[in-house]
Amino acid sequence: MKNIAILTGGDSAEYDISILSANTVLQHLNPELFKGYIIHLKDDKFTALINDEKINLDKNNFTFKLENKTISFDAVFMALHGPPAENGEIQPYFDKLNIPYTSCNAKVSALTFDKYKCNTKLKQLGFNCAQSYMYEKENEIDIDTIVDTVGLPCFVKPNGAGSSHGISKVKQESELSSAINHALEHDDKVLIEQFIDGTEVSSGVFFNGESIQALPITEIVSENEFFDYQAKYEGKSEEITPARISEKLTKEVQKTTIDIYKTMQLSGICRIDYIIMNEKPYVIEINTIPGLSEESLIPQQLKAAKLKLSAIFETCLLYTK
Repeated sequence: MKNIAILTGGDSAEYDISILSANTVLQHLNPELFKGYIIHLKDDKFTALINDEKINLDKNNFTFKLENKTISFDAVFMALHGPPAENGEIQPYFDKLNIPYTSCNAKVSALTFDKYKCNTKLKQLGFNCAQSYMYEKENEIDIDTIVDTVGLPCFVKPNGAGSSHGISKVKQESELSSAINHALEHDDKVLIEQFIDGTEVSSGVFFNGESIQALPITEIVSENEFFDYQAKYEGKSEEITPARISEKLTKEVQKTTIDIYKTMQLSGICRIDYIIMNEKPYVIEINTIPGLSEESLIPQQLKAAKLKLSAIFETCLLYTK
């Protein structure tokens, strides 16, 4: 039986979602193959959560003592959203210890977490993305250049944050400065993007052991202006799987998702979000450690595909790198 560290916590605004994801993984690991342990990371300190008891891990070798036994790990299941996992900071630590993990490596994670660099790379590879502008903290806010580049309305978002924290939809020039300052609460870099008006969809994807497989597509209909935190986690949206789009578009989105997974060298379960405008899918972002709570999109898509969470988690752990 393999010991699996289910890594959760972190220091970002996605902390609570990370805890929910880790509990989903723990509940659905095959008990005949894996012994899962929730490992909490906060302020650069690892803690094992065992029956409401917190046990510190030795950071030198990622082990802890339980009833006079040393518990070491065969693999890490990444359930930590945001830094330091989704941005690639923690991966070199596990690489050094030769402990495989279920997410992208440091280089790929750092690229996909930087929304501006990721979209620039995707455009270079021939994928459709929105026009974008990067603003960095303490620079002068050049309203005219921003509007000339991306137009109005536009989206203003932290360049490296998830779960839609700090995002604003801006309709007038007068709203830009306050939207940028709101995004700066979450990151020193702010991505300002052209508004793509269309149907929002999301496609999960993973390596099934033989090939890269795209999951059924989810259509997102938000009660709010866009798919924000409330829409994602507080029921302010309708999530329809499979999406109400044509078979042709479904195949195109799934093919694009598989192509991105392959060309960007992604690993584990990922999710790619799009907006379809004028029958053309535009990539919005790549999520390399997507939410796995019961309400999250990936579990919904797996259910629609008649795939069990336990089987997918097993596959992810079998093909860790």
